[in-house]
Amino acid sequence: MTDTTPDLVPAPATPAQNSLLVADARTRRRNAAETRFRAYGIIAIGLAIAALVWLLSTIIADGAGAFRQTYATIPVTLDAAVVDPKGNRDPEEMKKVLTLSYDKLLITGMQDYLAQEGIQIAGLSDQDVKGFLSDQAKANLRDAVLADPALVGEVVTVPALTSSRIDGYFKGRVTAEQAARDSKTSPEQLQLADALHANGALETRFNSDFITNADASETRPEAAGLGVAILGSAYMMLIVLVLALPIGVAASIYLEEFAPKNRLTDLIEVNIANLAAVPSIVYGILGLAAFINFMGLPRSAPIVGGLVLTLMTLPTIIIATRAALKAVPPSIRDAALGVGASRMQTVFHHVLPLAMPGILTGTIIGLAHALGETAPLLLIGMVAFVQDYPDAPPAGLMDPTSALPVQIYNWTRRADPAFFERAAGAIIVLLVFLLIMNLAAIWLRRRFERRW
Repeated sequence: MTDTTPDLVPAPATPAQNSLLVADARTRRRNAAETRFRAYGIIAIGLAIAALVWLLSTIIADGAGAFRQTYATIPVTLDAAVVDPKGNRDPEEMKKVLTLSYDKLLITGMQDYLAQEGIQIAGLSDQDVKGFLSDQAKANLRDAVLADPALVGEVVTVPALTSSRIDGYFKGRVTAEQAARDSKTSPEQLQLADALHANGALETRFNSDFITNADASETRPEAAGLGVAILGSAYMMLIVLVLALPIGVAASIYLEEFAPKNRLTDLIEVNIANLAAVPSIVYGILGLAAFINFMGLPRSAPIVGGLVLTLMTLPTIIIATRAALKAVPPSIRDAALGVGASRMQTVFHHVLPLAMPGILTGTIIGLAHALGETAPLLLIGMVAFVQDYPDAPPAGLMDPTSALPVQIYNWTRRADPAFFERAAGAIIVLLVFLLIMNLAAIWLRRRFERRW
């Protein structure tokens, strides 16, 4: 007999269930899950963009009016018997004349102008004429006369601020129905505003004083400005930059390049990371206890605010600087050491210049974070009402001042709707500063970044 092997018959071909070109059920489920995840991501990004657009549009709509102001251009006769009773044209003697006297000149000038132009409003009282202009208008007229005594006896046409209600009327914030119920205005005043506007004596134009003026009292919201707050923020950012940058960079270089790796340095690194997550109000409490109660520094001073913000910004700068130093390839260090450079030369001649873009980016982002902080500044007294501009540094660092975020907080607490409009305008200014700082960080990174 002969051993025989049965013929091998191939199994019938099934559909291409194991083919790489045809997706099976599990592959289809995986692809569907990936498609859903991408859709979720697109939806999340769309919602975030929509929320950002809604937020910015709301702020711009509410705050754009702060950059425009309504002025009345009325001829006023500067009666010498009123503004300079002694007739010496001496500014020191003329300073003794109160602003109330200038208020009478403005009212008289308004009444004379209405009579000359034949403008008659039924039911318009002398009190309506007096409340038509801002209290700041008489102060501005007095300042103009003291600056130039030669104006005494002349007929001057000085643009006068109107009240916040008249200004709000031209911005759509005040209506005739609201004026009938408001004790600070009347429908007759709004009719007078329409008549003066039609006559060319009233206009709403760009308000540069919003950027340069100091804060104003609650009775003069139309005169409130950001000048002192901008200077205060600039002084504090100068202190933060001078202190936080060299200290933060020096600490980072030591920890990253020279410090031995032991429990002490591990403890320091953990504490730096923890300090970066500490709420900012804790730094305000620390500043109140250390700089004001213990060291006796003045409240509301930029030096105190700058020191508090320096403590708050240091962990951020240290973490960003260490990350930039770590990003420099080890081959740079090895090559420098291989040609005879010392550790110090290696760090300062090779590693630090290459890490500088990341260091500057982290510093600018830290400064932007500090610029928008409010809570620590409230605890050290920077919420005070300040009208006087601080002197130039270094003396001005000890003068009382305010800051942009604190000024926004201050205005939102006041009752007049015009202050809310100014708070929204201040938010726009703050956002512009933050945008500029972030764009500078992006430009520095792209300008000096080297790819390996």
